[in-house]
Amino acid sequence: MTTRKIALALLLIAGAAPALAETPRDFVAKYATEAGAGFKPSAARGKSFFAREFGVSKDMPSCTTCHTKDMSATGKHVITGKVIEPLSPAANPERFTTAKKVEKWFKRNCNEVLGRECTPAEKADFIQFAIEGGKA
Repeated sequence: MTTRKIALALLLIAGAAPALAETPRDFVAKYATEAGAGFKPSAARGKSFFAREFGVSKDMPSCTTCHTKDMSATGKHVITGKVIEPLSPAANPERFTTAKKVEKWFKRNCNEVLGRECTPAEKADFIQFAIEGGKA
């Protein structure tokens, strides 16, 4: 194989490789699409959702119970005492960058706080709020 053919093959392989990290805005767009035609993510709704006391769990009535009212601050799990890195992508660039982690934590936390899984609209609003500053 000639050097030229090898270089071309490497370029084709590199161009076909999937992106390893996503961005918070990618997740907002994904969840907004899943929410349905005409849905527009809202940081205001995300803020309300983040601070709302759902009353399902007396130990974890809201997201702010563990994450604090400021998404750029470090939180602490109210039961385990585990430190929780900031939710704000500005304070924690690794936040909302891999689908596996995003889905894992939404599923676990929504079930603990809401008693159900979050809707795509709630997820889009929540991440939009995190992107835009995240202070309840």
